[in-house]
Formats: sequence, structure tokens, C-alpha cells
Amino acid sequence: MKERRAKSAKRTGAHSRGSAGESSPRAATRKRVAGIDAIRGVAICLMVVYHFLFDLNWFHVFRADFNNDPFWLGFRALVVSMFLLLVGVSLVLAARAGMSRHRFWRRIALVAICALLVSAASYVTFPKTFITFGILHCIVLTSILAWPLARHPWIALGLGMAVIVAGLTVQLPMFDAPWLNWVGFTTLVGIAVGDWIVARAFKPIDPLSRIAPVWLTWLGRHSLIVYMVHQPIMVGLLRVIF
Repeated sequence: MKERRAKSAKRTGAHSRGSAGESSPRAATRKRVAGIDAIRGVAICLMVVYHFLFDLNWFHVFRADFNNDPFWLGFRALVVSMFLLLVGVSLVLAARAGMSRHRFWRRIALVAICALLVSAASYVTFPKTFITFGILHCIVLTSILAWPLARHPWIALGLGMAVIVAGLTVQLPMFDAPWLNWVGFTTLVGIAVGDWIVARAFKPIDPLSRIAPVWLTWLGRHSLIVYMVHQPIMVGLLRVIF
């Protein structure tokens, strides 16, 4: 009887150790992180504010120089940097969660289609200054280029910092090309940030995950949909009002 209990205890202990070993990788990677969704939600809110004021300026209700004023250039740079940084973080989460190649390219195709729709809609509205290479186009490009480095954070960090420094210090005519307007490669830095968060079992982001309001995390979780619909809604309402 004692021998049976001892064997049973050994099997139970082995099973427990096996379960713990199997669950730890899953615990280290989450499909959705409320804190990261909340930060993306903040970026979405800032973007909506920027676009709303831009639209008011277009309707001559609000006056601002969005192309030359350092404040508005900095505001735009902040929003774009937040999005691209979070792309890098998301690439790490996707790689750690074992995202398949098929799913990765399906997601890239979806964002690329949305980017083309934005270009087409902006061409109808602003034929002379339509969006040739906007934030969605940049997300597609940086995601493809950065994906192979999602498991190499130190290389990504080094390359990302080098590109950022080059963009701030080196002045070349090629950097004025429309398709290079958004390339800051904070996405590569985001890979290093994402790896740092995952390596610490999400503890740096857990406080934000606990206090973030549901509506903010919802915005971050559905950021692509919000991005695609917010401008048509705002412009449509402003056309009716003004």
C-alpha cells in the first residue's frame, strides 16, 4: 500500500513538474496585453485629436501651420513614433506566441489593402497632395523588414538606433523621397522594448494593464478599424456642420 502511494506521489510530482515546465513558456507570452493595448489606445486618441484639428484647419475653422510649426511637427512625430514602436513590441509578442508565416502575411496583406484604400480616398479628396506613403504603408514595410529580427533584440536595437541617428544627423536628398518620409525605424527599437517586457514576465506593464479603462484598451485592440473609419466620420460631420 505504501509502495503504491509512493509511486502515485512520484507520478503526481513528475506530472506537476512537467505541467509547470510546459506552462511557463505560455505564461511568458500573452496573445493580448491590456497595458500595450492601452498605450496603443492613447496613440489612437492623439491621432484622432491631430486629424480633427487638421480637418478644422482645412475647413478654415481653426488656424495652424501643420507643415512648419515645430509644435505640430513634434506632435505628429510623437504619434507616429508611438505606433511604430508598438509595431516592434507586437512583432515580439507574435514571434513568441508562434505566429505562423501564413497568418503573418495575411495580416500584412490586410494592412496593405487598408493603406491602398487610404491612398485612393486621399487622392479623391486631395488630388495634389494625396497620401503616397503614410503610416499604414510604413507599418507594412517596417513589419516585413523587422520580422526576421523579432528574436534578435540587441541587433534590432543597434540597427534601430543607428537609423534614427542617421535620420537626425545625415542630410541627403534621398531622405526627402515621399516613401522615406515615415522611416524612423522605431519599430526596431520596439523589438528591444518588447523583448525587455517579455523577459520580465510583463511586470513593467502589469500596473497599466490593471488600471487601464476598458474603452481605452478596446481602442488599442481595434486600432486598424478606428484608423480607417475616424476620418470619413469626422470629415462627413464637418461637411454637414460647416
